Amino acid sequence: MTDRALAVVRAGALTTVQDRGRPGHAHLGVPRSGALDAPVAALVNRLVGNAPGAAVLETTLNGCDLRPRSTVTVAVGGAPCPVSVDGRPAAWGAPVRVPAGALLSVGTAVSGVRAYVGVSGGVAVEPVLGSRSTDLLSGLGPPPLVDGAILPLGRPTGHHARVDVAAQPAPPAELVLRVVLGPRDDWFTAAAVRVFTTHVYRVSSASNRIGLRTEGPGLERATSGELPSEGMVLGAVQVPPDGRPVVFLADHPTTGGYPVIAVVHPGDLPATAQAAPGTPVRFVPVRRTSP
Repeated sequence: MTDRALAVVRAGALTTVQDRGRPGHAHLGVPRSGALDAPVAALVNRLVGNAPGAAVLETTLNGCDLRPRSTVTVAVGGAPCPVSVDGRPAAWGAPVRVPAGALLSVGTAVSGVRAYVGVSGGVAVEPVLGSRSTDLLSGLGPPPLVDGAILPLGRPTGHHARVDVAAQPAPPAELVLRVVLGPRDDWFTAAAVRVFTTHVYRVSSASNRIGLRTEGPGLERATSGELPSEGMVLGAVQVPPDGRPVVFLADHPTTGGYPVIAVVHPGDLPATAQAAPGTPVRFVPVRRTSP
């Protein structure tokens, strides 16, 4: 039995293994997946001396408790939350040494939604199609963590960062998403497009890794009927029959038949990972730019 492993004492509401995902397989019906807040996942890896693409843990709302079988360095980032080792407060946003057999507790988010736990050596579950990410939609990758699970760890390849605390963006008080209209904005009335780009929506509690759902006025269609299924991209804003926009996130389906009114700027997507239910959402139209 290897000593490079983590025992899951408390899995929390939803904790998954995530890395950079598996882009490039949409033609096979395989979603991208990967960490919703990719910059923070890369940050916690840097803090513990891992390569940016090493697998980390992504927690949801109430964290998790872990017990390493050997001494490891960990870093917790993303949603601000209490961190402790054997009941003693430890740093958030900085490298922390956790002795073999000690209990690392990642607590409930003070704000935001998802915390990221980087561990020296990275989580070394078996990759699927080149990624260790859990995909909730397709079921690829390791299942979400459960109490009692054992996660293998890789061997450390670098030294942890020497910082007191790493600066990170605060969870958004208001989620402002730049969007390029189209390709199906002509399926909606001019009034609906104005509502979409001027009304303040709110994040729905039904949001998940597949999509950020919104609450607010429904968008009136100008065209009846349904589209044939067509390809969907990360950040597509699809409008289902209830008329309320849904922003497709990492585990989104690769095809869909509801019209896409706009696509979110990639640089604005990490903030969606930390937008708690009730957070105001504004869609701000911008011009399409050349690559």
